[in-house]
Amino acid sequence: AAKIPFRLNQNQALLTFEDEEVAQRLTKMSKLSVNLDKRTANVAVRPFELDVGFQFELHVTVSGEKINVSEIPELPIPKDWMRDKLELNFYKTEQGGGGEIENVTYDKESGTAVITFLKPGASNNFVGCTKYPFCAEGRCFKLSVSPHFGFHLRKFQPYCGVSKKTILLKGIPIPEVEEDEESVQDMIEIHFQKPSNGGGEIEKIKYISKEAAYVCFEE
Repeated sequence: AAKIPFRLNQNQALLTFEDEEVAQRLTKMSKLSVNLDKRTANVAVRPFELDVGFQFELHVTVSGEKINVSEIPELPIPKDWMRDKLELNFYKTEQGGGGEIENVTYDKESGTAVITFLKPGASNNFVGCTKYPFCAEGRCFKLSVSPHFGFHLRKFQPYCGVSKKTILLKGIPIPEVEEDEESVQDMIEIHFQKPSNGGGEIEKIKYISKEAAYVCFEE
């Protein structure tokens, strides 16, 4: 599931309780009086809901016929000649090549290529091989070789992220002293941990007195 960040604005707090029933009970109250040191504040309680996100499965496969080649040197020869040299070089089984080649896709600007072998499983010859010798124009080079991955997206669907154990508090008074943000968070936590206030054990709390913060929830 793609993580959708939630914007927590100024003078708001998010409380996640260990018990789902506590959060559900508090959201039904709509407004609550919270004791903040010597002050009593009336804060709004809202159920928590994320924007619509997306859920999907990403399947990754390693090709048995293809390999990626990079760090191909730029030589003063036509592009077709370089493609032929790559094909011949990776065909040679005596130096660990994969045998007959079906196709070579070569990109001169990036110095990369994709080699497709005719025989299934031929790319297994390059497992554990990160550098491969390549001779051209009277010089020898070492090309980088890596597996070719295929990516397939399945079961792509929208979903609505709702945390049934979390509540959103709005309208918390601004602390009298700028450094008091942590103190106010502690007072909110103490208030909502008390069963006499309809609360319970708190798993996580985040309070913002100024600006904003982005919070991500795990499934």
